[in-house]
Amino acid sequence: MKYVNKGVEKIDAAALVTGKPVYTDDLAPENCLVVKVLRSPHAFAEILDIDVQKARETEGIDCILTWQDVPGKRFTTAGQSYPEPSPYDRLILDKTVRYVGDPVAIVAGTDEKTVNRALKSIKVSYKQFEPVIDLKQALDNESIIHPEKNYHVNVDIGNDRKRNLCCAGGFEISDVETEFARCDCVVDRVYHTKPNSQAMMETFRTYSYLDHAGRLTLVTSTQIPFHVRRITAKALDIPKAKIRVIKPRIGGGFGAKQTVISELFPAIVTLKTGKPAKMVFDRHESFTASTSRHEMIIRVRAGADRHGNILAIHIDTLSNTGAYGEHAPTTVNLSGHKTMALYNRARAFKFSYQVVYTNTLPAGAFRGYGATQGTFALESAINELADELDMDPLDLRLKNLLRKGDTLSAYYGEPLNSCALEACIKKGREMIGWHTKYPCRKISSTKVRAVGAAITMQGSGIANIDTASAQIRLQDDGFYTLMIGAADMGTGCDTILAQMAAQCLGCPMEQIIVSQVDTDHSPYDTGSYASSTTYLTGTAVVKACEKLKKKIVSRAAALLKTTAETLEFDGNKIFNDQAIITLDDLAQKTAVSNHTSLTAGASHSSPVSPPPFMAGFAEIEMDLETGETKVVDYVGVIDCGTPINPNLARIQAEGGIVQGIGMALYEDIACNTKGKMITSSFMQYKIPSRQDVGKIRVEFESSYEATGPFGAKSIGEVVINTPSPAIAHAIHNAAGIYLRTLPMTCENILMGMLDLEQTKSVDQDIGKP
Repeated sequence: MKYVNKGVEKIDAAALVTGKPVYTDDLAPENCLVVKVLRSPHAFAEILDIDVQKARETEGIDCILTWQDVPGKRFTTAGQSYPEPSPYDRLILDKTVRYVGDPVAIVAGTDEKTVNRALKSIKVSYKQFEPVIDLKQALDNESIIHPEKNYHVNVDIGNDRKRNLCCAGGFEISDVETEFARCDCVVDRVYHTKPNSQAMMETFRTYSYLDHAGRLTLVTSTQIPFHVRRITAKALDIPKAKIRVIKPRIGGGFGAKQTVISELFPAIVTLKTGKPAKMVFDRHESFTASTSRHEMIIRVRAGADRHGNILAIHIDTLSNTGAYGEHAPTTVNLSGHKTMALYNRARAFKFSYQVVYTNTLPAGAFRGYGATQGTFALESAINELADELDMDPLDLRLKNLLRKGDTLSAYYGEPLNSCALEACIKKGREMIGWHTKYPCRKISSTKVRAVGAAITMQGSGIANIDTASAQIRLQDDGFYTLMIGAADMGTGCDTILAQMAAQCLGCPMEQIIVSQVDTDHSPYDTGSYASSTTYLTGTAVVKACEKLKKKIVSRAAALLKTTAETLEFDGNKIFNDQAIITLDDLAQKTAVSNHTSLTAGASHSSPVSPPPFMAGFAEIEMDLETGETKVVDYVGVIDCGTPINPNLARIQAEGGIVQGIGMALYEDIACNTKGKMITSSFMQYKIPSRQDVGKIRVEFESSYEATGPFGAKSIGEVVINTPSPAIAHAIHNAAGIYLRTLPMTCENILMGMLDLEQTKSVDQDIGKP
């Protein structure tokens, strides 16, 4: 293949590295009103009175809005297909505030300095309630976070808001208790993953204006343009036909921009004033007033016979959705569905979960989407089970691994049509030098190096729900315009989709022009999330190109006065033994004589979501005196089907691994007892820099997924899942301790080692072996 499976340079690479103005704030007109939000200083309170008179009198202020000035229809900000499983528990502005940072008032003026002055002059009286901060204390707490009467759910999610229960559910396949009774070894452990910030480079930002017909136009940094249109229409109580959403280049999303964050505030200002308006979050606001990864406490029971055959797995998850329930029911499900299926040979599975409301920052979508938390828990438990069985943890996995041809009972009963996970494990084991380095080796009197491992799977879109579309048009000079609804957020999907189109049409990539998303002109797409773009939108592109090729040949047959069956198309010309016409000529004649252009479109939704797989291997160096731990080598071997662009796939993998290392060792959103975030800047919230990670080596073991374009599956999310359990495993091999709470900071590692020494000392005193 000429373009697919080739490391083609990103089509926007030059513009990005030369600083061309391509992002939302670059494109906003200079006369935009500046929009800011007054935010609650309390975690849980009722607004008794707001005095905005002095703020209104501030010169340069055009608009001030409170809860009395906005629609009272509840909605969800989660970017999901309708009917959303997330509860409708939001208002643009509410009389009740439910976390520190919840919006209280919207202020718009001529410049930032003026708006800040007006914000400071607003006086608010509150009636404070006792907040619920700890997820373990949320269920059946005396403080009910959502008592409102117009609360709404579209589907049964096991919701009981009077108990602060956002949702609950689960499943059981066979009888786990019967199988646990047959086990020779059972581990029963509890793991705790903290909330994390997506920390993308470009913060949330939107500008809005009314077009010549009075329609509201939003230019916004989002992963979900079509969902933004629907959610905005519901929140503002106006028809979707009155809204247009345009997505320029996005400076990263990682799931944060799968939620409507900044869009509604400038939108309602524009509707109220008729003026263009913009809102740009600063970094503090992005930390404290957006969404985070869901905090989860996960209990894992895993049992095996003495030969290492895993018989039963039970995962029980308690998840914290924070003040609002966006993405809560779907995220928690992945902590079970996309983890236990790895060990498909087990006889019984059980998954149970509860998601609770608290008065903390709302949780939302984050790369990995619940599978990341579940992978840390289950893979750590499997490593502990291997210890109990005195088995090599890789041998234990290879013995129990799912296989191509399996029906994955814990993964929605899907058939597994492609899988190279066994090859991924074996290649990674060789690359890291497992047989010579496992479990550890001393390199000095105080330092030790150790290795650890984990495996994972994810999905490729949401089966039977996600929809992708593409339209491709032959223009009069013989080039093509490709219109898609998927949002490139730095992943390079515009490039990958252009590669597929060029491969199908047999033309140079320079002849494929990819348009940015505009809901007035782009075909419908549910958005760039759930690792769906390559698999779903790529298939839509292939289908559209095949349709266009048939139209090109048919048009050529009419011009050449022959039949389509006798003609061939090589990307440059259409011909047979007697006649020939170039693509340029055909395009010109079609445009001039027929006053039209050749266009084809296609949509695609898949009944399956084929999982990509990854085996991750960490080598760490630990200082036994201080607990300081560094990742010196990380090996990731991935089965993503056919990598459409190996260079971009490798970059995705490297970035996901670094993000996973941050979750494992550094990142922790922390609040005080009053619910105020104390990690609200990069001074307190630590993410790894290039100096904090050693070598990162990525290889591919490709399978071929027949349902995907050119055999491709996804890669976007699977790459973040293995670092936490692999590093935890390496820490155990280095220091003999199991850390079951993230992040595993050097302080936590040192305290774990000191506790272990104290336990050994006590055991010696009482004569225990």
